[in-house]
Amino acid sequence: MTGTTGPVTAIILAGGSGERLRPLTNDRPKIMVEVAGTPILFHQLAWLRRHGVAKVIVACGYRHAAIADALARADLGDTEVVLSVEPRKLGRGGALKLACQTAPPDGPFLALNGDLVTDLDLGSLLDQHRHSGHLATIAVTGLRSPHGVVLVAGETVQGFEEKPLLPHWINAGVYALSPALIPRLPPLGDHEDRLFPELAAAGRMGAFRVGGFWRSIDTVKDVTEVGAALLPCRS
Repeated sequence: MTGTTGPVTAIILAGGSGERLRPLTNDRPKIMVEVAGTPILFHQLAWLRRHGVAKVIVACGYRHAAIADALARADLGDTEVVLSVEPRKLGRGGALKLACQTAPPDGPFLALNGDLVTDLDLGSLLDQHRHSGHLATIAVTGLRSPHGVVLVAGETVQGFEEKPLLPHWINAGVYALSPALIPRLPPLGDHEDRLFPELAAAGRMGAFRVGGFWRSIDTVKDVTEVGAALLPCRS
């Protein structure tokens, strides 16, 4: 594990209502759903703290008071945590732009989705980004099949493989971004719809391959599976 170089700001995109996690999100935003007895937010804050992140901006909207109440009761150590509250639904790109205006980062900064748990090495991600000259570097992780596959040759079954990794990469929802990108963020909508494809087409986007644990939490089943994976780490 490597730390970041100098003070770094991280923006957590936590404005979603988490409809696929109902009823767990009836009275709280998705980021406050508990996994292994701890809200996703606090798993993320602990991970960011281990990597020396000095300031965290939580870009939120739906039931944001639940986040504020939990932070007010928490021991955050030396980490400064502030909220950037959407006045209306802005989309992830708009929420990211608003957060940058709420507390402007003074150098390369991190952004991440508020529905994932990972031990990704943020220091290495930032090092790669700083040396690349790219405007954005996104973490990518291998795509795992949600189903077991049958290995077939001709008309003969040769074997079975349970949920194998496929030869494709998916966006892991963690980014290192340069301040020069901020003016190009959409005030409304999703930065992944247009801006990211534009950067890729212009050769201004890097990819950082995730090593280690990474899971996105989208369903109640994910809460159970990720919780089971994390609990042995605490014993």
